[in-house]
Amino acid sequence: MNLKKIEERVLELCPYVKEIEVVLQDDAPFARIRPNFEALKSAHIINIESEIRWYGIELYNMEVKDFEKIKGYELFSQERTPQQEIPEPEDELYQILKSFVSALSDAQVSASAHLELDLGLDSLDYVELFTFVEESFGVPMDEAVFSEIMNLGALYAYIKKHRKHSNPVKIDWEKILAEPTDEKLLYSPLIMFAYKTVLLPLFKLYFRLECGGKENIPRSACIFAPSHQSMLDGFLIEASLPYKVLKNSFFLAYEAVFGTKFLRPVSDHGQTLLIDADKNLKRSMLRAALPLREGKNLVIFPEGARSRDRKLLEFRPFFAMLSKTYNVPIVPVVLDGSYEALSAGKLFPRPKKIRIKFLEPIYPENLSYDAMSAKVKDAIDKDMKLHPLSV
Repeated sequence: MNLKKIEERVLELCPYVKEIEVVLQDDAPFARIRPNFEALKSAHIINIESEIRWYGIELYNMEVKDFEKIKGYELFSQERTPQQEIPEPEDELYQILKSFVSALSDAQVSASAHLELDLGLDSLDYVELFTFVEESFGVPMDEAVFSEIMNLGALYAYIKKHRKHSNPVKIDWEKILAEPTDEKLLYSPLIMFAYKTVLLPLFKLYFRLECGGKENIPRSACIFAPSHQSMLDGFLIEASLPYKVLKNSFFLAYEAVFGTKFLRPVSDHGQTLLIDADKNLKRSMLRAALPLREGKNLVIFPEGARSRDRKLLEFRPFFAMLSKTYNVPIVPVVLDGSYEALSAGKLFPRPKKIRIKFLEPIYPENLSYDAMSAKVKDAIDKDMKLHPLSV
């Protein structure tokens, strides 16, 4: 296996990789990556790991045979020695900021820590952090500014320079999501009916689609949380939901995919809410909350991306936060077989069997975001293992 060739190809694919070293680990390629922070800052990207994973590692993996695929990787947040550690400020401002960030992360917090790569902060955490900084210190924050200062020491210095007051506040997601918005839900009941009318018989014939568990769908508002294996999945959910439920359901999708020239007409007329992971995060979250605010349903893929090997990815906690904030149940949805029908990198689906099952709803009482996410993921994983797809 030519490891040098793998390195060269990943560098060609992703401008946000500055250096890469590929080694064999357990007889499979493993990548050690140093991001190109200057390029990331220029593009105002704040979800660095996901950008490099999907537009570097996974794009490469789509091109090659299984034994050549990169099975694991590690990102280095910065190049420094212990002598280059940023000294810990001792003033009250830094202690307030460090305490807040420590509550968001399980990792050890220091002034040198990169907020994503070292501390593991995600989009949900960023909105909490931006809101905290704006309300506690009077310092406006957005993704463009934040992309320049993604370690704790630099964030502290920026706040110290620009603060107007110091009055630490408690962050309340119910308050954040209740903020006024000029956006409104766009209903397309006739088009949704047409989608279902055309797609359901087509999918049953071509994919031998099996759909079960509809008795588990609540009569009140809920969040549908399906597993995610292919670009077909949103259309499969549209075809499978009873029409009375479908016409009151909205689908969350990434603007980078469904905002393209090819798919924009589908999203514009398919009760789809487009979000961006690297800009206008709060606006995206307010948009995602609109259906629940109006007593409607939300379809959200908790993995945030399609599986590249059928295995479930990490479930991001945003859907759990929405469930707790609006006190609505989550319906885990098993969506299995679409990986074989249309795996990543393929353009035309194959006639493979697909199974959809709506599982018993999970209610948010007395559960943390992480506990809810884990419970939903475990329910889907357990059902997929108990009922392996027969192709």
